[in-house]
Amino acid sequence: MALMQSGRKVETLPDNAPHILVVDDDLRIRDLLSRYLQEHGFRVTPTADAAAARAAMRGLAFDLIILDVMMPGESGTSLARDLKSSSTVPICMLTARAEAENRIEGLEIGVEDYVTKPFEPRELLLRLKNILRRGTLPAASRDEVRMGDYTFSIGRGELNRGPEAIKLTERERDLLRQFAQRPGLPVARHELAPDESTGSERAIDVQINRLRRKIETDPSNPVYLQTVRGKGYILYTD
Repeated sequence: MALMQSGRKVETLPDNAPHILVVDDDLRIRDLLSRYLQEHGFRVTPTADAAAARAAMRGLAFDLIILDVMMPGESGTSLARDLKSSSTVPICMLTARAEAENRIEGLEIGVEDYVTKPFEPRELLLRLKNILRRGTLPAASRDEVRMGDYTFSIGRGELNRGPEAIKLTERERDLLRQFAQRPGLPVARHELAPDESTGSERAIDVQINRLRRKIETDPSNPVYLQTVRGKGYILYTD
């Protein structure tokens, strides 16, 4: 069945359609996300700040939250930290490229994913579907990813080969966390680099090679951490 809204045909959503809370002070982004996600089968509640988001959550249950980092009043990072202390609802945060510290802090808090502004709606849709898919797995599986003989705990930041602990630098741990949060999806170099300079992105290539030596049987022919030509890197897990 379809309804007419302002001259436009709008398909009604099934009762079990995932419900997403969008929290962003930018009206343009709220409208873009609301229209796009509704067209792809999601229910959407848009809010402009943390206070409005808290009010919405008091009356509605959500399957996922899209949360901007920089907002007037309470920041998205502060709201995410509070929610993660008492809720299991997954969070995908929106951030500008230059906000590397906020991104790292969010991953430490435990948010499920990060999307850099400006973003490609189709990529965001894939990431949201991936988060929701992971949410159907047992809780023990969501915190760990397996790559052959290697297991990485996202929460603890620990890499093991069987009972053997593999030492990681802080940068390697951060990189592996970013990949493990979005297995099977490409991560662009500029999202991994602390700044937007070409030299910084080249440094990422060096760090990726070092990380491959710790998780790949043959680093020169990687099976799990692969290069996506023109896009960046992707982590495949078992």
